[in-house]
Amino acid sequence: MSSKADSTTLKGTELIHGDASYSKTPEVAPSISVTTTFRTPQQASRLDAFDPYNPERNVYSRYSQDVNIRAEKILSKINGGHAITYASGLAASYAALIHYQPKCIAVSGGYHGFHATIEVYKKSKNVKIISLDEDFEEGTLCWVETPLNPTGESRNIQFYANKVVHAVRGHLLVDSTFAPPPLQYPFKWGADCVMHSGTKYFGGHSDLLCGVLVVKTVDEWKQLWENRTFMGNMMGSLEAWLLLRSLRTLHLRVPRQSQTATGLAQWLDRLAQIPAGEKWDGVQGGLVKQVFHSSLQAKDAGWDVAKQMEGGWNATFSFVLTNKEHAALLPHLVKFLVPATSLGGVESLIEQRVTADPGTDPRLIRVSVGVEDLEDLKADFRQALKKVVQEKAKL
Repeated sequence: MSSKADSTTLKGTELIHGDASYSKTPEVAPSISVTTTFRTPQQASRLDAFDPYNPERNVYSRYSQDVNIRAEKILSKINGGHAITYASGLAASYAALIHYQPKCIAVSGGYHGFHATIEVYKKSKNVKIISLDEDFEEGTLCWVETPLNPTGESRNIQFYANKVVHAVRGHLLVDSTFAPPPLQYPFKWGADCVMHSGTKYFGGHSDLLCGVLVVKTVDEWKQLWENRTFMGNMMGSLEAWLLLRSLRTLHLRVPRQSQTATGLAQWLDRLAQIPAGEKWDGVQGGLVKQVFHSSLQAKDAGWDVAKQMEGGWNATFSFVLTNKEHAALLPHLVKFLVPATSLGGVESLIEQRVTADPGTDPRLIRVSVGVEDLEDLKADFRQALKKVVQEKAKL
């Protein structure tokens, strides 16, 4: 196991016991509560005295419910801030826009869903969209996704923190979905807010939708809670329970996925160096054109990618094949990788990315590595890349 994948500050003890003080029953595993409302004690305090961050009692599940509170406390501990959950990653993204009310958003590339969310926001707000490379205006919201979807390449958080926070008194939001703890901690590098699609690694089992925003102060958390309460975009009770269950094993899943993905990306990168007509490790050269992964980018990035990705490299990455026909076939020729969109689950996923994001190069394949064994995944790609040539010949 590589030392980088081992350099984790994520503690299993915190994940297992970090919410213990918020448990109100003797249960080892918390029950799923499906109630929407709660009995009011005779001597209950008025609702305007309700403290959403540490509620003495629950009033209505849109305000708070025990399992969701416990999940948020765990997320707060491991992200080094104050975390609030939402019904999905895009719900969290929209909540961030409502919170910051930007007149200018600096964003380049990344998840196509967020760009669609901006379009929804623009229906009620006049906002200017610029690229990350342009000069920022006063109060710009700089939205940096790193590592980047779909390629898995990293961006320099500190560079953008200096550009937006120090230069134009704006805000820096980092979408760190591809690099959950222990891989990356954006607050260390100047982020004002950290966003995660909790559907992915925090959920980790492809069975829940969740979004997370993490901010630096309780006051800001309470502002987000106020907005969430009256936008109605909180997580459901079942999803909160699934999230809490999943967080218990985050320290086991993510480092393993990181290590395996790094090995697989570097194996594919070696294959990409083999010219057509030659073979390496049983695979014909000339099939893989290029591999994108932060570990490969680190060789000549011009900044210390490894320092930012302190706990290991991202477990989702992409590679480009030499032709789009191969890219269309490959996801359906592997055995252990599931041809499906999304990422972060215990099962490896693979997709020709253009099927989910029409603006992508049709030769590009995105892979989300799960917790399978590296040698089994390499063997799977080995047999599939052999078959892709045979299948292409039949077309």
